[in-house]
Amino acid sequence: MGVRSYFIFFLGAVLFLSSCSTKKKVLSSKTHSSNGSVLTDASSARGKTFSGFKLDNYADLLNVSTKKLNPHLYSFIDDWMGIPHRMGGQTKSGVDCSGFVNLLYIEVYKGNLPRTSRDMEGIVKRKKVDKLEEGDLVFFSFGRNGIDHVGVYLHNNKFVHVSTRKGVIISDLSDSWYAKTFVDAGSPNI
Repeated sequence: MGVRSYFIFFLGAVLFLSSCSTKKKVLSSKTHSSNGSVLTDASSARGKTFSGFKLDNYADLLNVSTKKLNPHLYSFIDDWMGIPHRMGGQTKSGVDCSGFVNLLYIEVYKGNLPRTSRDMEGIVKRKKVDKLEEGDLVFFSFGRNGIDHVGVYLHNNKFVHVSTRKGVIISDLSDSWYAKTFVDAGSPNI
């Protein structure tokens, strides 16, 4: 094999493995929500913000009443917060975005979804962002390969997903990176 063949093989492997990745980007450790409150990332949330599961912490983060939250969902999220990204993973030693969403749906909603983010997008009833409800799926494209990332919508533009750099985290759809790469959203038909 020549140098060109190795390059083509390497490029193909990279494209194949990026089906559930996020673009490497330096993110600040704190983000501000639209109302000015500070959202902590997984590194600080793991140690401080969500130390011991408390639904009130999530209600504060999402700016909603605890009555609007599904305790089973947030207990699941709390248990996985900060778990690192691992391509193809579905365990607490590492998980990818679609693996996490699959496990969440099995545990919280007792439903099975397709394994890949692209296939998940094919089974949703589409919704506009302002109509999203807790548990809906949000999809992103970071390149030319169509859908390659998925997360679960929570409330007030926040969603939980798996970042390649930070693991399981809660992010905001209005952050410039996610606003730019957002493609679709909806409720899965399961």
